[in-house]
Amino acid sequence: MQSHPNVRAVQEALDAAGALDGAGRPSAVRLLPEAVHTAAAAAEALGVGVGAIANSLVFAADDAPLLVLTSGAHRVDTAGLAASLGVTHLRRATPEFVRQHTGQVIGGVAPIGHPAPLRTLVDTALERYDEVWAAGGVPRAVFPTTYAELLRITAGIPAEVA
Repeated sequence: MQSHPNVRAVQEALDAAGALDGAGRPSAVRLLPEAVHTAAAAAEALGVGVGAIANSLVFAADDAPLLVLTSGAHRVDTAGLAASLGVTHLRRATPEFVRQHTGQVIGGVAPIGHPAPLRTLVDTALERYDEVWAAGGVPRAVFPTTYAELLRITAGIPAEVA
């Protein structure tokens, strides 16, 4: 599984960015024993609070891709987010749309390692955690990082999304 193209792409992006984990070490993709498709399942597998999971949610914002990295502890307020972004339609993307723009499947979408950079918002609620965990390109892969690193490596914009 470490040789899966999506996992390799995420690790290469982490390496190229010099991404660090919460302890200041180089961030590395880790494989879990089983796939985790929800923030709660990932938190349980990692032994962390669900709020420390950075969900990668892809939306169609007036048909353009938008990646929202949100704390697993809450849901995105799509109406409020659409209003703050000034978009007419903000809807959860279809699996096909997600794969087209990220090269990854729902449940394993990483914040990085996509064919092209995506406009990215990073939930400010993630800032309260010393270390956060994000998907690593497939549903069994995750990597540790920090809120500040997520902003830096994704060129993300801090946002209140709930």
